[in-house]
Amino acid sequence: MTFELLLAFAERNPLLSIALVGLTLALVYTEVARLFRGYTALRPAELTALINRDNALVIDLSASNDFEKGHIAGSKSVQPSQFDPESKLLAAVKALPVVVTCRTGQASAGAAKRLKKAGFEKVYWLDGGVQAWQHADLPLIKGRRG
Repeated sequence: MTFELLLAFAERNPLLSIALVGLTLALVYTEVARLFRGYTALRPAELTALINRDNALVIDLSASNDFEKGHIAGSKSVQPSQFDPESKLLAAVKALPVVVTCRTGQASAGAAKRLKKAGFEKVYWLDGGVQAWQHADLPLIKGRRG
């Protein structure tokens, strides 16, 4: 394929060409943003290893009733409205690995950013949240306590 053929295709198909450029820019933006977000995304198996190896603190931002229906063993339930990276409770674990999760992984991504801004050194985020944990056939604990 030559550059002239590529230009001819772009002239004949302007909408496809614009769509291709748009998708390429979106992918580049997403990857660059991922590099600079400051926290690490984990898959469920990686979270299991982190909990077992480094005694990571898992903070679950799911709604109370969702947390009671099923959560990761040992996770601590914190309501998003009460999540404060500057709290005395969290200040004691600033040097430990802290993993933030929620039902789907959407709300917890913002919380991970806040932890990193507050000076936490090892911040992780469970990609896909508790639902990803379930899809990996990993056990959930029911009730209030983890």
